[in-house]
Amino acid sequence: MGIRTWPDREALLSDRALILGELVAMYIGPARLGLTLMWAGLAALGWSLAGAALLVFEDAPDALGTVPGVLCLAVGACVLIPAVVLTAAGVSRDLRVHRLLGQWGELDRDAGRDLPLRRPGASLAWLLVSYTLCAAGLFGCVVVPATARAGEETYGLVAWLVGLGFIAWLTGLTGLVKAYAHRRWVLRVLLRRPAGEPLFGVDG
Repeated sequence: MGIRTWPDREALLSDRALILGELVAMYIGPARLGLTLMWAGLAALGWSLAGAALLVFEDAPDALGTVPGVLCLAVGACVLIPAVVLTAAGVSRDLRVHRLLGQWGELDRDAGRDLPLRRPGASLAWLLVSYTLCAAGLFGCVVVPATARAGEETYGLVAWLVGLGFIAWLTGLTGLVKAYAHRRWVLRVLLRRPAGEPLFGVDG
């Protein structure tokens, strides 16, 4: 794709700004953050139902007592599996959007129109939310099983908390990657900064 595809440079810059604005919103906008948190919440709900099933199985006095656990496990799977599939689809979509950001951004440079595309506030929001999720996730995955005492915390309870921690950690890690990828795109494509420059320095 070259500049000769457009009648003049102004037409190219206008289309480039329009497309990049839409792509940036799709990649790191508040709606995308909300959607990511919603899928993570659904995954946590599904795993919580599965964890409740584990607790029922541990406390069930007989086979009949496991029936509520089976129901919880079935409902949990119906919630968890679509959430995981939709999350994976979202990650695949983000990869495609990021490739398009690079391709459209490399067409030309327009400092005035590129300024709103930097979205430092959105990057900061992703970073703060993601760091919080990663910290909570590591606590659930590492601290909870390490401090669990035999006879006081059941295996089902520990497995439930570790699963929730893993969901939080994975969601937070995904958000951190997105925030850093967007900042790298801003520096390398919009600002044409050299590769060795820190990602979160002061914009020129």
